[in-house]
This record gives sequence, structure tokens and C-alpha cells, in this order.
Amino acid sequence: MGQTLTEKILSDHLVEGDLTPGEEIGIEIDQVLMQDTTGTMVWLQFEALDLDEAQTELAAQYCDHQTYQFDFKNTDDHRFLRSAAGTYGAHFSRPGNGICHNVHKENFAAPGKTLLGSDSHTPTPGGLGQLAIGAGGLDIAVAMGGGAYYVEMPEVVNVRLEGELPEWSSAKDVILEMLRRETVKGGVGKVFEYTGPGAESLTVPERTTITNMGTELGATSSLFETDEKTKDYLERQGRGDEYVELTADDDAEYADEIVIDLGDLEPLIACPSMPDNVVPVREVAGETVEQVLVGSCTNGGYEDVLPAAKMVKDQEVAKHLEMIVAPGSKQAGEMLAREGWTAEMMAAGVNVSEATCGPCIGIGHVPASDSVSLRTFNRNFEGRSGIEDDNVYLCSPQVAAAAALKGEIVDPRDLADELGLDAPGVELPDEYDGSKTDLIYADDAIDDELIKGPNIGEVPLQDPLGSNISGETLLKMEDNITTDHIIPATSDILKFRSNIERLSDFTLSRVDETFAQRAKEAGTGVLVAGENYGQGSSREHAAMCPMYLGIEAVLAQSFARIHKANLFNFGIVPLAIDEETYEQIEQGDDVEIVDDVAAAVESGQEEFTIRVNDDWEATANLHASERERRILTAGGKLPLTKQQAEGGAAPADD
Repeated sequence: MGQTLTEKILSDHLVEGDLTPGEEIGIEIDQVLMQDTTGTMVWLQFEALDLDEAQTELAAQYCDHQTYQFDFKNTDDHRFLRSAAGTYGAHFSRPGNGICHNVHKENFAAPGKTLLGSDSHTPTPGGLGQLAIGAGGLDIAVAMGGGAYYVEMPEVVNVRLEGELPEWSSAKDVILEMLRRETVKGGVGKVFEYTGPGAESLTVPERTTITNMGTELGATSSLFETDEKTKDYLERQGRGDEYVELTADDDAEYADEIVIDLGDLEPLIACPSMPDNVVPVREVAGETVEQVLVGSCTNGGYEDVLPAAKMVKDQEVAKHLEMIVAPGSKQAGEMLAREGWTAEMMAAGVNVSEATCGPCIGIGHVPASDSVSLRTFNRNFEGRSGIEDDNVYLCSPQVAAAAALKGEIVDPRDLADELGLDAPGVELPDEYDGSKTDLIYADDAIDDELIKGPNIGEVPLQDPLGSNISGETLLKMEDNITTDHIIPATSDILKFRSNIERLSDFTLSRVDETFAQRAKEAGTGVLVAGENYGQGSSREHAAMCPMYLGIEAVLAQSFARIHKANLFNFGIVPLAIDEETYEQIEQGDDVEIVDDVAAAVESGQEEFTIRVNDDWEATANLHASERERRILTAGGKLPLTKQQAEGGAAPADD
């Protein structure tokens, strides 16, 4: 039997396990990337492991989320990250150089390589044939130290694309159609492989838009085969020698197949406040818009901004509206400026911003109250934009630019008829010739020791798992609680990412602003949640801060992949409960795990009995590999890895 492309790459990197869906495998990692809001903890954990140098083929540290440096805490973090990159042998991308996924795609992404990143949108270079996976920071630190990365072998789903995109439809509409069909939970435990003649018709930047936003499906990763379009893109980036032809075998077997005819796609839009709330643009046409943003790691490339620039040339954005363009990388911004497109956008009334993630996580360009914001981003979770009651829609650059000109949501095909606009299409430059000034390569490092400011704290450690877990249900939550709910990413909070003691004060504040104080007073407790708990960002702080506050277990109907791994990594027991149990437990109830927890976890026990208020009992399940059970028993991955290192075992044995 032949192999899928995913199976081929995994086979080449397999160090433990076999490629049976649902079984845990360990793989060798070629490249790692970090960004500034997760990177500080990665390097502090790397230091805590007493490791001397990055062991992966390539390590890259980017500063892209907090580029505005509101106070010394942000700037100290960036200085620390630069010093860590220099000390341990990583490339360093300075603040303003661009979003990690865009800059990595331009400079380092390579077909057939594995990439592990401390950001959930790490799968972006799947459009180049690189198997890229988002993970928590501690997993990055161990992989960077030479250890294997462990993940459940995903099912591989064939997404067969037929036909070609019509005018005014875009790659963004492909992934929005996937979300419309599959929902934000439809990709859990899966890799989506895009094949077929429709896939061959797409350029690499179009493909990376799809693989980037595949994260919103809950997918482990997304992947395209390589072909002449891949080779052409790498050659335009000056990296043609890195091209490798990679395809699935003709007789490869997939777990499922999804067929999309690109020719049938029309402009789509995700309505507030979830990426899968997708409808045709014409269904919501006429909605007044006050803000339009073009950018992000999904649609911030030269090829994404250029269509919007062409549309607004010789036009004016609506008087009641603000349009902001934030290129995904300085390379993209520089090229647009040299070609005159930045001036054209400015003349139309567009505000050109720094190359940053900022607005996507509520740092800068926060919408006005009771207003509609159209964004070419990947997430529109409620409150993520920086204001709690926001109305954020997700769309393509073409739909965004059309709304900016009309002042309301409008199908760009209708606006084209009204204004006589030509479809901008997709255009790649002959050469990606932006400067590399803000990329400090490892060989040119200017630091050889760590520089820590006063806001950079220590990595908190959990005690080994005890025999008893009991406490109050400190919070009961609904379905689809995101890591933004658990630890918000706004500027007033994000600056404490290196200081867990202070950051923990904001834990779950968007759900219940009294939670942190109540948890401190209780000293211990449990959380209860519905389905898909912990979806969204890879931020391990969403596990680390509850651990710091004394949370010992989370009882949920289901967990998002990365967050569940982070719960293991920080010694919090993730227990699955059924809907009936979820409905019956109330906030404030006392919950006790009846079993000897440490002994049960260590022995491989799957079913646990929980007793509520000494009144009734139910069954909860621990779905964990032998390795994950060792992590829990030790109190987390960092304590376990340190124990192994002290005993002479390499991180790869984790």
C-alpha cells in the first residue's frame, strides 16, 4: 500500500511508534520557531534544562506580536530574546521585521522538513510541502535540545480541489468553505492534504493562506504536494536549490476525502464571532463597516496586499471608515513601497502600519464600540480584537477593499460592476528582493550571554502528582473556550508573559474576573468545561497560569490538541466527561477523584470515579499515552526531563 505525503515525511523522521492513526509517535524535528509572546518561556525552559546549544538544523526567534514596545517590559523581552538567540545559536528577527510565519516562509521553510513552532499557525509552510506543527513552548524547548516531539498519529484526509478559482474568489474562500463544511472542530486529529488539479492551479502564497488557516479547523497540520509552482516560488526567493519534489503515492489510502470545485466558490465571509460562521458575502451585504484591516499571517504577503492596493488606486475609502494595511513582513512592505503601491494606498486614505501581529490579538487598531470591523485575519473570537463586544468579520483582501470603498459589506463583483473595477488577480514579483537587514543570523549574533530585565521571572514548577485530587469547581464554562479566554493577549496583559506570578492574576478574567482571586483563596480546585476546551493559540501560559493558581484537574467534554498537551506538560490532569455529567456539575460543587490518582495514572488506569458533593458519582476518562502518564506523575514535562537529564538520559528519551 502506498503512502500519503504526510506519511512519507513522518516515516523519514520517525524515532518511535508506528503510523497507526490515534497511536502516539515520536518524530525528529528539523526546524523550530518561536515568537515573542511564547519565546521567553521557551528560552527560560531551555535554560532550566541546562542545555548549551540548539540541536535542530535551524532555530529562529521572531519578535512580531508586541512590536510597539509599550513600556520597558516589552522591550526587555525582546532584548532577552535576542540574547537567548545569540547565546544558544538561533537566528533572530528584530521587532518590525514581520510575522514569524511570513518571514519563515520567505527565508527558511523547506519542502520535506519538519517544523515545530510555539504558535498555532505554524502549519503555514505546509503550502511549500513542509510538515509544520504548532505546539506548546516546553515541547519546543525539548525538541530544540535534541528530543523527539510526540503527537498522536493523525488521520490523513484528502482534500481534492477541482477546477480553478473564478475572478473575485480567492484562496481565503477555499479555507472559509472548509470551515463552513467542517467547523472549528472538524480537523481535530487530522492532517488535510490538498491534491488535485485545483491545487496545482494555486500559487504558493495562495496555498499558504489555506494551510495557515487550517489551524482554525483544529487540524494538526495541512499540506500541499510540491510541484513547479513550489520550485518557481523558491527560485523567486533565491532559494531554488532547496526544492524537493514531494507527492503522495498513486495508491495512497486516505481516511476520508473532501471534494471542492474551486469554480463553484463565490466570495465568502465569516461572521461574528467564530471562524466557521461562514456565509456568502451577498447574504450580509449592506452592513455598515467602520474599520477594515488587511494583513496578518494569513493574508499579509505582498501577493495579498497588492490586490487591495490595485482596487483602491485612484479611489477613496469611505469617509466614515478607517482602512489599515499591515504587511506580514518588512520584505512585503519594502517591495510594495519601492513599486509605488504604498503611496497609492496612502493617497486613497489608507493607513499603512508596521509589519506585526498586533491588531489580530487586540494590540493596536482596536475597533470602536458597537461597530463592524472587516479583517483578512484568521480568528474572530469574541473579544480578541481588544474590545469585549466586538463585531469582527473575516474575509479576503478583495472583499475587505471593496467594503472600504463602499463603506459597507459588499460583494466585490457587485462593486466591480458599479465602479468598473478589473479583477486584481494574483501576481507574484519577478524576484523577492527585500533587504534582510533585520534578520540577524546565528553566525552574526551580537550576544553571548542572557540579558534579563526585572520583569523576566522564573519558570514555575509543579510538585509530583499526589494521591488525592479534590476541591471546589471554581469555574464552569461552555463549549469552545479559547486560550484567549484563559489568558487574554491584549497589551495590558501580554507584557507579563515572562512573569507568571503577575500574569496569573488575569487567568480566565474574560470569563469571570473574580476567578484568579477566588483560586488563590481556595488554594486548589478544578475546572469544568464543555467541548473543544482550549482551542486557538498554542500559548502554554493557558496551562501554566491555572497550574500556578492551584488547578489540579480540568473536566471537559473534549480538549483541543495543543492545549491538552500543555495540560500534561504542566501537570494538570485532563479528564473527559460525558454530556450528562457536564450538565449535572455546577460551579461551586465539591469534586473529588475517588481513586489514588498518582497510582492510577502510573498504572495506566483509564476510567476514574469522581464524587460530587459527597452526593453522586460519575465516570471520567483519562486518554493518555504511557509517556504522558510519566509526565503527569512527575508533575510536568520540565521536572521529568530534568530528572532524566540528571539520571543520564538524553531529552530524546522523554
